[in-house]
Amino acid sequence: MHAFVGPTGVLVAGASGGPLAGTTLAVKDVIDVAGRVTGAGNPDLAASRVPAGRSAPVVEALVAAGATVVGKTATDELAYSLGGDNVHFPPPVNVAAPGRTTGGSSAGSAAAVAAGIVDLALGTDTGGSIRVPASYCGILGWRPTHGAVSAAGVTPLAASFDTIGLFARSAPLLRSAAEVALGTVGGGFGSVGHHDHPVQGVVVVAELMDLVGPAETAVLRSAIRERFGEEVQTVRLGVDVDECVATFRTLQGAEAWAAHGGWISTAHPVLGANTAHRFDAASRVTQEQVERAGPIREQIRRAVLDASADGTVLLAPAAAGPAPIRDGYGPEAERIRADTLRSTVVGSLAGVPVVVVPTAGVEGDRVEDDRVEGGTGRLPLGLALMGAPGTDLALLDLIA
Repeated sequence: MHAFVGPTGVLVAGASGGPLAGTTLAVKDVIDVAGRVTGAGNPDLAASRVPAGRSAPVVEALVAAGATVVGKTATDELAYSLGGDNVHFPPPVNVAAPGRTTGGSSAGSAAAVAAGIVDLALGTDTGGSIRVPASYCGILGWRPTHGAVSAAGVTPLAASFDTIGLFARSAPLLRSAAEVALGTVGGGFGSVGHHDHPVQGVVVVAELMDLVGPAETAVLRSAIRERFGEEVQTVRLGVDVDECVATFRTLQGAEAWAAHGGWISTAHPVLGANTAHRFDAASRVTQEQVERAGPIREQIRRAVLDASADGTVLLAPAAAGPAPIRDGYGPEAERIRADTLRSTVVGSLAGVPVVVVPTAGVEGDRVEDDRVEGGTGRLPLGLALMGAPGTDLALLDLIA
């Protein structure tokens, strides 16, 4: 499945007891695992690093709860993409949609869970890197409240957006693992990921549902009716989605360059064309642009918080459509990335938790792939459930 980088097997054995005893865990290769080099999808960066002296706290917590780490998973280069491709490595296989991308940047983690290779996989989500692969691969994905899971031992991309979350096929297992991960930030219950906000209702976000076509809308509306009944209202947040994307790109770019610009400028690593283009654009973001973007971000965040403050869950497409056919890098890949960001950046800018659940999928042609049985079928598409900050467990209880 090309889901993994480096050796597989028992990398770190899970504790014999605990809520996750007997489960297997894959770890995205931006997250430290003791004794392994964290390459973050770039061979030059990997060559400059030594093996991690200890695992990231989120890995240690999951291992202490019983999960056994069996491999590190492929990521888009420096996690700066949603495409699921990396010029340095073969693309992971999407068993749910052969010949189509897994989405990224948590590509290998999603591929491993979708293929049934592991029970759980850690990923990161800055602009949609858990939500999009979960949607494309027909699995569950959880992007936590920003700051609710420790980011220590994780190679950053854009710190004010980066989150560390999980993929699974089982809702109860995802809920159990998420509770363990949420324990990595001081405060336990009562901290940012543990507020006791029971779900009071659900609404559809008009600006985000309007982004998808008629076939996708019909599938998502059907899934909403099946899960929540006929009387689900549609509301408008009052945000401009294109303004959201521009604001996110400005702030993410500035933070990405702050994190990696010095190394790129001095080490001159070999970067894929699209990654190099993004970092070049990031290097040109001005402080004035950042200062203008800040208040817009706060307006978007306030709109989401107001809409979800009373325990209301906001429903939206998890991605702009099903997984596109895998065609590598180029203008079409950038167009798809822009369309996808329109679906995801509201949650990123607001810093709120999002859980992605599969739907029945969209009719579509499968592409021949000699590693997976082909044919015509339904292409996965996820429904995103977005809540107020700290409502992670309430969202996970709702789907479990």
